[in-house]
Amino acid sequence: MQVDGVLGYLSKVTRYDRSAFTPLFIGPHRMGCVNAQWKARLLETEAALFAETADGLICRVDGDYAAISAALHAAARRWQTAGWLNGWRDENFTAFLPDGSPVFELERAAFRPLGLTSRAVHLNGLTRMPDGEVRMWIGRRSPHKAVDPNRMDNMMGGGIAAGESIELALEREGWEEAGIPADRLELLPQSALVLAERPVQRGLHREWLYVFDLWLQAGETPCNQDGEVAEHVLLPLAEVEQLLVDERFMIDAALVASDCLLRLGYWREAGSRIADALRGVTLPPDTCIHAGA
Repeated sequence: MQVDGVLGYLSKVTRYDRSAFTPLFIGPHRMGCVNAQWKARLLETEAALFAETADGLICRVDGDYAAISAALHAAARRWQTAGWLNGWRDENFTAFLPDGSPVFELERAAFRPLGLTSRAVHLNGLTRMPDGEVRMWIGRRSPHKAVDPNRMDNMMGGGIAAGESIELALEREGWEEAGIPADRLELLPQSALVLAERPVQRGLHREWLYVFDLWLQAGETPCNQDGEVAEHVLLPLAEVEQLLVDERFMIDAALVASDCLLRLGYWREAGSRIADALRGVTLPPDTCIHAGA
């Protein structure tokens, strides 16, 4: 086991200088954070929409869900035209208040610049071998992916689109990325809740990861359907740990895999050290949170 190596990696991907970000308020609600570059851009080019206050940056929008969504979508299109917003997907995420109220939806590429909190589903694939050993299915992302090509991933992971429930996202992504039929996933209990939060080139990545574990029978193999996963490999847990230490995983998947190894008891008596490192990142799976929390 390589506990110190895993701890070093977790420290690297879960800690950052929060003072480098300015709180962003959408109307009266604190909902995001922006870095210095985006703060300057918004104040210089979007003065009709954004202003600086003693508490941070405020987006002066009002109206209902549709009106706020339309105003921010128009702004995001301007940022795209200016060349500031890469990776436009024509897919919206929803921004929620902590009480679960949806406030607006916005192109997912604009969530990171504004530091808004998104949501995603992740699926660990596990198989118990005939001798009792537990192994984990790991996906290798397509070399053609715009984000983290060729890096290692969980058996499945994907964002929850606007208007989509956690359950439907799990079933959709489960089929698209791993060929798992919906009836295998529709009653699957949630295993973990993980918060991924870190600076990225585009701004701040902040996402709640709803994590599920699926046990596959020996001989049962995931089968990608949408071309986003180059291959799935079934690995001993020690090899999964090595991938963590070697920083081969995309970061969100690394957090999910670390949590799963911990829950499986892989690190035995050293598990308490890993649990301490994940304490600010993981919550009980039945915790009632929403993306704005």
